[in-house]
This record gives sequence, C-alpha cells and structure tokens, in this order.
Amino acid sequence: MLARSRTPAPRPRGRARRGRRLLLRTTALTAVAGLGLGLAAAVSAPVVPDRVTSTETHPIELARDTTNPVTPGDFAGFGFDQCLAPTQKAMDTWLRTSPFLAVGIYISGKSRACRDQPNLTPTWIRNQLTRGWKLLPITLGPQASCSTRFPRYGNDPTIKAKPGRKKLYVPARKMGRTEAGTAVAEAKRLGIVPGSTLWYDLEAFDITNTNCRESAMAFLHAWTVRLHELDYVSGVYSSAGSGIKMLDDARVNRPKAYRLPDRIWVARWDGRANTSTSYIREDGWRPGNRVKQYQGGHNETWGGVTINIDRNWLEVGQYDNAPLTKRCGGVRISYRTFPTLNPPSSSSTPPVGRVKTLQCLLTEQGKYSGAINGKLNRRTLNALAAWQSGRGLRTRAVVGTQEWMSLHTAGRWSVLKIGSLGAAVRRVQLALNSADSGVRLRATGRYDATTAQAVRAYQRRVGLKPTGIVEKRTWSKLSRGIA
Repeated sequence: MLARSRTPAPRPRGRARRGRRLLLRTTALTAVAGLGLGLAAAVSAPVVPDRVTSTETHPIELARDTTNPVTPGDFAGFGFDQCLAPTQKAMDTWLRTSPFLAVGIYISGKSRACRDQPNLTPTWIRNQLTRGWKLLPITLGPQASCSTRFPRYGNDPTIKAKPGRKKLYVPARKMGRTEAGTAVAEAKRLGIVPGSTLWYDLEAFDITNTNCRESAMAFLHAWTVRLHELDYVSGVYSSAGSGIKMLDDARVNRPKAYRLPDRIWVARWDGRANTSTSYIREDGWRPGNRVKQYQGGHNETWGGVTINIDRNWLEVGQYDNAPLTKRCGGVRISYRTFPTLNPPSSSSTPPVGRVKTLQCLLTEQGKYSGAINGKLNRRTLNALAAWQSGRGLRTRAVVGTQEWMSLHTAGRWSVLKIGSLGAAVRRVQLALNSADSGVRLRATGRYDATTAQAVRAYQRRVGLKPTGIVEKRTWSKLSRGIA
C-alpha cells in the first residue's frame, strides 16, 4: 500500500496496499438525500440522525446462493499484499511454501496503481478461496484533498473538501456512497459474497488540515453506511499517523458523530507482527477487527517464486479455537496421549475411553458398525484389521502409534499453517499427540505457533524440511503413521 505509517508523510512508492463478525447492521437510508449524511462531520455541526439507528448484530455468514465463503472469515495469521494479483502458479507455490495465508487484492478504484488486473477473475477468486486463502479486497478511489500525490493520473478525483453551510461535507459523502456501490458491484462480479469485508485504502495525508480531514471522515462515514446497506463489512486501511489516528480520535472524542468502519488496517512499519501501535488506543476495534501492515515493500522468495510485497498480521473474527463437533453421539476424541491398546487379559484391560475413541474412528471410516461400548472385542479387532490392511499397515491385534496416527489423519487433506482453523487442524494435532514423541498439544483446531513448532519437530524427525507447514508430503508421513 502507499501509506507510510511512521509519520503522516506520504510514501514515495507508487503501489497501493491493503474480521470478528460484523458489529452493526444498518438499513439507514440517511436523512439528507440518501447520502449517508445522518451524522455531523464537525464538532460544531448539529447531529442529524439516520432514519434508522438500529444496532442489532448482523452476523457474517456464508451466503446460501454461492459456493464461495465469506472472506476473510475467522483468522489470526500472516498475510501479504501486492499491487498486481499474482498468477495461479505463484499463489499455489506460496500456499505450499510461504507463511502467508491471506492476500490483499485491488478490485476497484480509479487511483489504484494497478488498474489492469489480468489475473483477477471470478475463477481466480474461487480458486484461492477453495484452496484456503483469505482475501482482502481493496478499493483505492478518491484520496484526501490535501494529499500531495493525488490525483495520480489526472482523471482520478480527490475527495471534495467543500464543507457546506452546515459543515456536512455533502459532496464528500456522495463520493463515499458512490465508491462503496462501485466496490460492491465489482466484488459481486468477482464472486466475493455479502458478509465479506471490503477495504478502503485512504493514503497518508495531513490530518491537521481541517477541511481535508473532515471531508475524508465524511467520505469514510458514507462508505461504511452504504456497505452496511448492501450487506458487506466495512474496512479501512490507512497510515497509523493519519487516517487511522483520525478514525480512533473520532471514536473516542465524537462517538456519535460518524458510522465508523467495522475493521481497521493499520500501516505501521515497525517490524512487529501484531496489531498494536502507539498512534492509537488499545481498546478500539478489539477483539477481532484489526489488521496491521508491519513491513513495507520488499522482495520475498518462497518455493523459487519472488514477489514484491508488504507483510501483514491479521486478527479478524472469532479465531481463538475451531468449534467442536459431536462425533459418534458425543464420544471423546481429543486426548493429549494415545497409549498402545492391547486386547484384554487377566492382568490388564484397555482404557474404556480410548477404546471408544478407536471404535468411533473406525465407525467414521466405515470399518466398524458395532456398539461403541469401550470393549476391545473381536468385532472391534476385526474392524481394526480391515483398517490396517487397507492402509498397508501390519495386521495385528494392537493399536499403536501407526494405527492412531493413520486414523486421526484419515480424510481429505489441505495445506495448513499458522492461521488455519478447523477440523483438519485438529486432526493433525491429534496425530502429533499420537506420534509418541512427547508432544502434548491441546486439540483446539487452531494452528498456532505451538502447533507449528510441533510440526517442525516432526518434520525434522521424518526427514522433511522443517517448514512448519503441513503440505502433501507431511500429510503423507502422518497418514502412514511414520513417527
């Protein structure tokens, strides 16, 4: 992105850059000619309420009429942004080899540096979402009137700074509504569904210039109002020292004056992969509604593919743990240890809970149809033998490391890395707990730094490059019970 976060000064490069559930649902059409003019743009201006001021929650859900998921969804991890959407080959390579799982893409805006996006098609969008990428769709349209670097092309407008008699900055609000409508139209064309977050890129400007600041604030207010009307989530990217500080000051000092964005994307190049900055207060847009661009433009190479990027850290949505699903009527699957199970004898009986887990896993794989009663009986052992034979394991009346690992990892695989969330992550965590290596992970379904560390240790033991990313080769080792 263009904004430089260390000071409000503009960044000299010509590239533009850019979660928790949507907190507000608004059906407000506004009190002034439908322009999102419902709230005053200056401290001294009167407050003109929106026609509807409902604060009911509007959950972000998967649209029922599409196969594409809402983006970015629930995610805490690394992302990158680049002016030009990369090729599919580059995206696939970086998915397998890089730490990133989110990518910023420019979908609209006359002031964006990459007006032509040859790779950016509905198919490209669908492919990335299907593979697990989190997308951050960005608009770089009219910029602040006091920006020193816009208009960029001569025919790209800047935000009109005329305050008007009541200081409502009506022209700026018109522009904000129009830009939001254009962004939604392009998002829908590409297959980015309602409930997704659309980000406005407001590059650095002088926030001490009153008309420039207040017109930018009015513009972003109208952008947010219009996105809410169209069932999208409002996000704003800007430098920590200008646009983001402006928004945070408005949040604290004029809490009823504006419809603020649901999420903020802070440009602050301090090299720290978090969402904090001294420019704004810690309580705003938390939890789950912050992104931070913590490193500016530079080349990175992963899997032999080099891209010039900015680095980001995302904390969006409800990303703490993946929801638990009931399995086999409520059988416990998640343990930190999976001891070897031997058939019962006069001196020992296998633990009932672990045997139930075994029976449930075999049931899910279509090998067992008996009662889940915790008894390692002949029927259970026959099902076990069928599983072992089908997986190329030695047939034996013992449930050891190989059996546990192969059962836990059975099913479809996908690339997993920091930020991944869901049942596949939980399967890997349980397989690592089964590997008899001393690992004792909580099977949260959230791929965090602890999980990545355990994966790297496992990869070293089995002769793989310790990337901390669970890709095809790592899945293969886990599914074969190689410990």
